[in-house]
Amino acid sequence: MERTPLTRHLTAALLALGLATAGLAPAAAGARAAEPGLPAAPTPEAIDTYLADLTEASGVPGLSAVVTHDDRVVHAAGYGHDADGSPVTADTPMRVASVTKSFTATAVMILAEDGRIDLDGPVTDQLPELRMADPRVDEITVRQLLDQTSGLADTSVDVADLAEATSRTDYVARLHDDALATDPGTTYAYCNVNFDVAARLVEVASGRPFGDFLAERVFGPLGMSGSATRDDVVRPADGYTSLFGWWVPREEPRWFDDTGSAGVITTAADLGPWLISQTGHGRRLVPDADLDAMHTPSAVGEYGLGWHTEDDGTRWHSGFVMTYRAVEWIDPATGYGIAVLTNGAGLTDVTRTALDGLVALTRGEAPVPPAGSPTLDLGLAAVLLASAALGVVGVLRAPRWATRRAGRACWATGLRLAWLVLPALVLALLPALATFLTGGRTFPWPSLLYFGLPVVLVLLVAALAGLAVLGARLRALLRGLPRTLSRRRPVGSAA
Repeated sequence: MERTPLTRHLTAALLALGLATAGLAPAAAGARAAEPGLPAAPTPEAIDTYLADLTEASGVPGLSAVVTHDDRVVHAAGYGHDADGSPVTADTPMRVASVTKSFTATAVMILAEDGRIDLDGPVTDQLPELRMADPRVDEITVRQLLDQTSGLADTSVDVADLAEATSRTDYVARLHDDALATDPGTTYAYCNVNFDVAARLVEVASGRPFGDFLAERVFGPLGMSGSATRDDVVRPADGYTSLFGWWVPREEPRWFDDTGSAGVITTAADLGPWLISQTGHGRRLVPDADLDAMHTPSAVGEYGLGWHTEDDGTRWHSGFVMTYRAVEWIDPATGYGIAVLTNGAGLTDVTRTALDGLVALTRGEAPVPPAGSPTLDLGLAAVLLASAALGVVGVLRAPRWATRRAGRACWATGLRLAWLVLPALVLALLPALATFLTGGRTFPWPSLLYFGLPVVLVLLVAALAGLAVLGARLRALLRGLPRTLSRRRPVGSAA
């Protein structure tokens, strides 16, 4: 389930404690005059200044963004640098992770319009290879895959096993011993499996590899020449992760290409015509009715077909993988579209900050001035150093501590020692705690060791410090035990 504000705050608290234009020319300098009664349209200069200031203030290595309005690109540019020092531009490819889901949904809608996919027909009738250890799999419709009400959930499938798949066919086959969490159509649960199965359905229905189908029916018609689903076709910029505010270049783990949930590599410039099409302008990929269906939430959740929906009529999708973050946003009512991409992923999300500021500009409001966000990084670094220092002090003072505890009740001493195991316990349970606090999303260790590396290191140091103090205190208690016993002997007892 998408995180509620409370869940986001709880997640942040836990982490702190222990833890994406060919064929369209950019708009000329100077924005179109605002219509009577509407806020002034943001100028390219205002957008550029805001994004440049944000990139500098946040320290993120590279950021690119595009703002569209109706059938034109208002501004598309890049800021910062790649790992080799080359500047990031609007044409710098980056992974957009779960933003891919809106592309996969569009591919399915195109095939549905072609009569090759039945949106409301059972998936297993159209993809017979899909088998699960749950008879309810035969009830899942294609629409339910796209609005994430299929009953598939991270908690009911073996995500770690699926991550080892070598192809989409292998991926679907690995579901044979998994089950559904709920009856299809009754509950919304965000789960990548929905869109990876949908991508395999696209292949079967079209007779083409998923990435090739996107290239022919989505990227090609929109002029997205810098987009692909395989890094041997389009190589993305090198990615970074943040370590206490210091951005470190890191290579992404390998997985099979063309994933329907997170495989798209694209550029800010390419996302211009995509956003224009999604707001109902420019080159159309699907009819208006299909576009409306994609942007309409299901009966049991706030997710449409590959898009999150908001009560104010706006639609969005974010995404992150190990070293990239991205977000896309459209307002069909005003015709504005925004996408922001970064080649850095950490505990804070600069793309969402950028989106908030750009949305404010489209509404004639002043965005919050960009500012550095060292609080979390500095706080975690401080906790790490404090944990290490307290560990050293605790070990050195263990004999004195043991002396003070001599003669006191064993249960009281036990309680004093038990809390020292807490950091190690939290570290061991971190993936499970992250899953709980995010409403069932799975965060395996490889993922946590990228974007969550500072949290893992803080917990590791705290765990080692706690265990070291525990060991030192137990050793001191045992050494002092004979003296304690001798003091407790009755007067006149035998030596």
